[in-house]
Order: sequence, then C-alpha cells, then structure tokens
Amino acid sequence: MTNERKDIKLIFALIPVLFLIVALSVTVGFLKLPPHIPLILAAAVAAAVASLNKHPWTEILDGMVHGITLAMSAILILIIVGTLIGTWISGGIVPTMIFYGLKVLSPGIFLVATLIICSIVSLGTGSSWSTAGTVGVALIGVGHGLGIPVPMVAGAIISGAYFGDKMSPLSDTTNLAPAVAGTDLFSHIRHMMYTTVPSYILSIILYGIIGMKYAGGSLETQGVETILTTIKSHFFIHPVLLLPPILVIVMVVKKIPPLPALLSGTILGGFFALLTQSRSLKEVIQAAQIGHVSETGVQMVDDLLTRGGLESMMTTVALIICALSFGGIMERTGMLEVLARSFLKRVRRTGSLVAATIFSCIGMNAIAADQYIAIVIPGRMFKKAFDDRKLHPKNLSRCLEDSGTLSSPLIPWNSCGAFMGATLGVNPLLYLPYAFLNLANPLISIFYGYTGITMEKVDDNEIDKKETEQKAE
Repeated sequence: MTNERKDIKLIFALIPVLFLIVALSVTVGFLKLPPHIPLILAAAVAAAVASLNKHPWTEILDGMVHGITLAMSAILILIIVGTLIGTWISGGIVPTMIFYGLKVLSPGIFLVATLIICSIVSLGTGSSWSTAGTVGVALIGVGHGLGIPVPMVAGAIISGAYFGDKMSPLSDTTNLAPAVAGTDLFSHIRHMMYTTVPSYILSIILYGIIGMKYAGGSLETQGVETILTTIKSHFFIHPVLLLPPILVIVMVVKKIPPLPALLSGTILGGFFALLTQSRSLKEVIQAAQIGHVSETGVQMVDDLLTRGGLESMMTTVALIICALSFGGIMERTGMLEVLARSFLKRVRRTGSLVAATIFSCIGMNAIAADQYIAIVIPGRMFKKAFDDRKLHPKNLSRCLEDSGTLSSPLIPWNSCGAFMGATLGVNPLLYLPYAFLNLANPLISIFYGYTGITMEKVDDNEIDKKETEQKAE
C-alpha cells in the first residue's frame, strides 16, 4: 500500500507553479536572461512533487515526451519559417514587400492598415503563424522604415493575425474549442462575433489614435528615402517577386497543410534568389541555414535585413521543448486538473464561472505553455458547470477562444509567444501592451458574463432532445 499512487493535493500542485513564477521573475525580470533554465528547473520540481506522490518515473517521462510531441508539428513549422525568411530576404521578396509598402503606406494609417491586412490574410488562411511568417515579417520592416516603434507594429500584427486565427473556420483552434465544449463550428463563430467585433472596433480606434502621432511622415522622410535607395541599389525589385507570398497564401486557403505550403515558399525564395538576385547556390543554402546577412553599409537596412535561417529558430525550439516538458509533467500527473478544479469551488454565479474559465485558460497557457492544452483542460473541467446552469455550450467555446487562443502569443515561453517573438524579432512582453484585440477580448467576455449580455441559455426542447439521444445510446 505504501507504493500506491496518491491523488495530488492542491498545495502540492501549487509548488511547481509558485517555483516557476519566482524563478522566471528572478531570471527574466531581474537578471534579464532567457527563461530556458527556470523552465527546466520547474520541470525538475514538478517531477519531484509527482515522485513524492507515488507517480512512477516512467509516467513522468511519458508526460514530458507527450508534451513535446504535441508541439512537434509547430516546431517543424517554426524551422521551415526560419528557412523561408532567409531565402525570401536573399531572394529579394521581403525587400520588395518592404519597398512597395514604404511607397504605398503612410505612417498615419500604417497601424490600422497592418491590423486589416493581417486580419484578411489570417481569416483566409486560418493561420496566425503563416500570417506572421509572411506578411508580418514585411510589415515589421515597413513600420521600422516609417519610424513607428517595432513593438507597436508587432502588436498590430498579432491582433490581426489572431483575429483570423480565432474567427476563421479553417483554424485548428476554431474547430477545437466547439468540439471540446459540445457545440457546432458555425454557432461557435457566430457567437464569438459578440466579443470579437467590439474588440476589433476598439483596436481600430486605438491604432488610429496612435497613428495620428506619426501622421505627416516628416519625422522619418529622410530615413525612408535612405531605405528605398539602399534596397533598390542592392536588390532587384519587381512586382513578380510578390508571387511567392501570394502563392503561399493561396495554398493555405486551398487547405494545403502549412508545412508543405511554407516549404514550397522556401524553395520559391531560393529559386528567385538564383534567378533575380544572381545568388550562388551556396549563398542560397547559407541563407536557409544561417539566415541572410545584409552588407549594404547602411546600418538601418542591415539591421532590418540580417535575419532568418534555420539556426535562428533553435533557441526558440529549445524554449518550446523546455516549456512543454514542464507542462507535460503537470498535465500527465493530474496537477493541472487539480488547479483547474480548485477554481470551480469559488464559482457562485455565471459571471464568476466565465471569469474562472477565462483565467484558467490564461493560466494554462502560462503553465502548460501550449494553447491546445489551455483550451482542452479548462473546457473539460468547466463543461459540467456550464451545463448545470443551462448555459449553451457555445458560451463555453467562446470563453475558451477569447482567452485560450488570444493569450497564447502574449506569453514568451508559450509555443505561440515563442514563435511570434522569434518570427517578428520582438519579445512578447514588449508588444503585449499594443496587442489591443488580444487584451480587450477576454475583458469583454468577462463583462458579458457578469451582465448576462449574450449569455444564451439552452432551450428546454434541446435539453429533452439531448437526454433522449443519450438514453438511446
């Protein structure tokens, strides 16, 4: 009996979480170092707590491996995005997008335009990652050239990219949330309009107000001209170079999986580098491996275009592996479930139920470092509480997306935050204050929970029908 596995109590489940918070605060906040080591140490603490509660090492190891396995497709995409950025810069594709973007967009409307462009692309592709890795990279360069702080630009990109990730029927999370909650896809999307549309309008207003500060463009006219002239003199610029990003977007819209679509984009980038930029095969392979190294002699342009490559993503890959090792142990040994269940004890009304769901999803994103876990576990834990209050399942699925999907890119060690930080070249903590859609949406959802606005109940006929179907099964 002494070797019997114990159910982990809340006080024990909190130990790894509290350790992680303190370790991250000291390492990232005070020492200004990366979060990898604190995550490894937190995983060790979680393993020790699990062992003390009679969980065998094989189960702990299996949890770590399973957690990492969940992110393998994301890791592969991240690696390919690194090669894509490298070949697209070397092939003149990103420089062309930056060149025409600087010609067309003015500082006053740039942030609003960035939000809308990224929204359209992500809505059509269903992928925030593909959006950030293609048009997002170019928009960072355009914003930099217009003199707009890069964290602001990144915040607008994130808001637009995650608008589509949340609302597109092609998105994996948009399909996962209703499946977990027990509703259908299009009821879920329609119900999300109530929280997403106000958040989107608020974002447009805020980006418009910020943009007014940069209207006129006089503060960076000389800088823009320098960038345009330098790019034109070092790269062949032509509208045909816009073909690769267009083709990648079309492939994703046509439901070709992101990995082959992005790999095709990498190959096209290499082809254009050979054909239009007179690169050697060695230079193209180096760009895919270590990134493009810009040597124009203009510091502003060199900082902008020295990017990409498979190797540039390895730090982020390591971060994802460390974070999901910790999350995998917490999930497999039941500690995440214990934490989620503790929230239910404090739920007394619909508002507190919605708030508990929202904060649980955000907490899971921080603890488990994976948005899928942040949707599935709270969804599983809170489903009965929503059913008991006769709240329609689409209320739960909306809460899961309003928080689980939208908070994931705001946490640096989350797989989504790590990807966005690496792809856009901006720490998530820096763009967080400007990701207006991601910040506003959960707050509006909580407001609806406490006021009862849009919190639809299940029709009694639906309940009777459901009970009849369950009995028949």
